[in-house]
Amino acid sequence: MLAPSLSMGIVIGLLVIAVVLFASEVLSVDIITFILLLVLIAAGILTPQQAFEGFSSEIIIVLGSIFVLCGALQETGVVDAAGRVLVKIAGQNETVILLVLMVVAATVSAFVNNTTVTAMFVGPAVGLARRAKISPSRLLLPLAFASILGGTCTLIGTSTNVAVSGYMSKSHLKPLTLFELAPIGIVIVGVGVAYMLTIGRWLLPNKKDVSLLDDTTVRDYLSEIIILPGSHLIQQRIFTSDLSRMGFRVLRVRRGGEMFVPGYPARFEEGDIVLVTGGLQSLVRVKSSEGIEIKADWKLGDLKMPDKSMNIVEALVTPQSVVVGRTLKETNYHQQFGVTVLGIFRSGRNLVEKIGSIPLEVGDLLVVQGEKDRLAALQEQRQLAVLSELPIAALRKYRGLIAVAVFGGAMLLNMLEIAPLGPVMLAAAVLSVLFRCISIDRAYQLMDWRLLILIGGMTAFGTAVDITNADEFLAYWIVWGLESFGVTAVLAGFFVVTILLTQPMSNAAAALVVLPVALQAARDLGVNERTFGIAIMLAASVSFITPFEPASVLVYGPGRYRFADFLKTGGLLTLILAPVVLFLLPRFWPLH
Repeated sequence: MLAPSLSMGIVIGLLVIAVVLFASEVLSVDIITFILLLVLIAAGILTPQQAFEGFSSEIIIVLGSIFVLCGALQETGVVDAAGRVLVKIAGQNETVILLVLMVVAATVSAFVNNTTVTAMFVGPAVGLARRAKISPSRLLLPLAFASILGGTCTLIGTSTNVAVSGYMSKSHLKPLTLFELAPIGIVIVGVGVAYMLTIGRWLLPNKKDVSLLDDTTVRDYLSEIIILPGSHLIQQRIFTSDLSRMGFRVLRVRRGGEMFVPGYPARFEEGDIVLVTGGLQSLVRVKSSEGIEIKADWKLGDLKMPDKSMNIVEALVTPQSVVVGRTLKETNYHQQFGVTVLGIFRSGRNLVEKIGSIPLEVGDLLVVQGEKDRLAALQEQRQLAVLSELPIAALRKYRGLIAVAVFGGAMLLNMLEIAPLGPVMLAAAVLSVLFRCISIDRAYQLMDWRLLILIGGMTAFGTAVDITNADEFLAYWIVWGLESFGVTAVLAGFFVVTILLTQPMSNAAAALVVLPVALQAARDLGVNERTFGIAIMLAASVSFITPFEPASVLVYGPGRYRFADFLKTGGLLTLILAPVVLFLLPRFWPLH
């Protein structure tokens, strides 16, 4: 056994700290990653070149290209077209809807990020549920699970697969081919679908479908204010007026016979009838103001009547939205996008007071009012996933075909081993921009920079683990504890550890933390390192115990789920998939 050293102790200590920080989310994952690298440089364990070389690796190029290509498929309406096909063929039978939804989501997710797939299909799924008169809770959780499982079928199915393959290549193992995972991935998807159609379906909750638009906690805060002669509000800019400072959000203004949504330069005039939303305390204060008269409260249904172009919808905050982690005030959401947020639903409760000051999170449900074309534009830009009926973006056939051809051509070239994955994916991303399937600005917007930083930094952290022999030290003790039960028991041990770590951490982070130690354990045992590497990769994708995976977060609010729903339904699925994967792994990648 290796004797522990100071540098080894620092690396293992940093590993523990990283797990705690990733789990607690007290800091963003990219900041945590940079701190780890700076400490390793300061301690002399890594040179600056070693610390930052992970950011120039092929892994980062492949992942960045995938973000652009998936964005091109979205922008050209290809993914929306898949949603329309789903709506057409599913019908109103719950079993058929569930089967079609899961198969389509898993298929698309084999090539598109699973969080994106879930965000794309959550609206159509809610629409299908309401047309079939079944609860959305019967469909949304299976949708999230199917999108996660679909990522196990190809190398580019998830960022975790790409990251693990890149680290294996760095460890002098042959990188994964594009469809190397397909045989076991298809079995995993099949087991998942069969489970959700049988046992899992019995465990799914049947929540009453209550629309937020009918919720009185939102309705009671809509009021009309009349600007009387001599009011101090006259000629004040609407969005910086005393009314705004009192906590009101102006929805619309009726002036004469015209009703309009005010722009930023607009000012109040005498006689304006202003439709506002605000808290009870604000209403009490404004009723005591001179020059203002309060009319009877409105109902949400009334708001839709005067102007056919206006609408109020339920919408889901997606990972691409600019408001994630920020407040509506900070982003000037009303002025920037021309819509107004009336209420927020989070973790089973409605937030209607001071919503402009609440930092929004992925998966928050919003009640949003605005013109139909504005709402449709928000949906197209992936700022929000609208759960009500809105026109789906039209398939731009010419550019849609180009996007599909470019993506498919890149995969074909790699599959036939004509060109390596990095260059062909980069070339495909560049072609998508050149053929205007996606704008360069939009391509940069869709990049998940935090994920790229995490993977690049954790790859360098793996170098530190290797340099200090911390992987050998940890592998020795794990092998020592489990070797007497056989090699399969050691493999299962790493598999379970990865599953457990994916609960508080991102899948990619959990896999990259465990991977160096698992590969070293395989070397110590004299068995196939590739089998251990793929085991870690798959373990990160078959863990459904908690709703912390981004795809699961997106369905948590719309499905009105509780934590126990995931623990019960997802926990059993995890218990079924784990032995299936451990049984199949040596059949596809022999241990010896």
